[in-house]
This record gives sequence, C-alpha cells and structure tokens, in this order.
Amino acid sequence: MPRPPGADVPPRCEVPLFAPVRVRGGLLHPGRLARHRRRAVAVGLAVTAAALVAAGPRDTDRSRGHPGGPASARAASAAAKDRPVRTRRAGETVTAPVRIADAAAVRLLRPGDRVDVIAAEEAVSGGAARVVARGARVTEVPEPPEGASDGGALVVLSVPRSTAAELAGASATARLAVTLW
Repeated sequence: MPRPPGADVPPRCEVPLFAPVRVRGGLLHPGRLARHRRRAVAVGLAVTAAALVAAGPRDTDRSRGHPGGPASARAASAAAKDRPVRTRRAGETVTAPVRIADAAAVRLLRPGDRVDVIAAEEAVSGGAARVVARGARVTEVPEPPEGASDGGALVVLSVPRSTAAELAGASATARLAVTLW
C-alpha cells in the first residue's frame, strides 16, 4: 500500500540555542580600512603602479611615434642613423665610460689598445689595489673639456656587462688606474 506524501519526513525537533558566529578578517570591512589607512593607501599605490607598468609608455605624438613631438622625433631619427638597433645579451660586451685618476696615462691610450683597470683604495683606510677589469679594449679617448682640471681623464672601454657594473662600483670608492698590455 502506498504511503501518503510526507510520511517519510522525520519528526519535528527544536533547534538548540548557540552564540552567534562572527567572522573575523573580512577584507572589505569599512572600519578595518579606516583603521589601517596607511596600508590601504600603500596597496592602492602598488596596484596603480602595476597597472601603469603593464600599460606601458604612451606616445603623445602618435603621427610620428615619438613622445616629445617633432623635435625629439628628429633627434631620435638622427641617433638611429648613427647606431644600428640591436638587442644585447647578458654576456655581451658594452661600452663603459671610466674616469682614470692619472690623465697623463690616459693620453698614452689609443682606440684598440688593451688595458687592465686597477682600483686602488685609499692608503689611509688600509685598502689594497685590485684588478677590476682585465684585457678591456679601449674604444674611445675623448678630449677633456677646456678648463677641466679635476685630476683625471675619461676613457671609454668595451667590457662585459658584469665587468661594467664592477667598474662603476669601484669608481665610486677607489681611484682607478690603467696598465697597458
């Protein structure tokens, strides 16, 4: 015999009393954002910076494709004629301008020469001399500007990218010298 509808429902029972459940750590609670205003501003700035980096640079003069208008477009096209466009790999050589303490030694150099660059720490601090770059090729020896008497001379060297970073760091803390091969 068929059962009447609803006969398989369990009997009625009372729901026990319990304390309300409170969820902590909600992200968009207005009071929480007000209490942590610095953090909210920092997160907002970080999100904005990430969006700007992802968007990339925008051209203001779209007809020429250069951000500064016609004048910078001419300068960029003149620079592009002088230098071929190419990508550089991590181990590839780069040109690094280096200020050598002894201007007379720089006057002996010619493009194509090979030199070692030595960083000499100040003797007062007890520092020693160390070789920063070995076999660097001289690419250019610019003429010093008139009236320049700062006790050094500039030389442009072709070195690996990692050596260029070492040269920049050494020139900030030591006097640089060159030895000819």
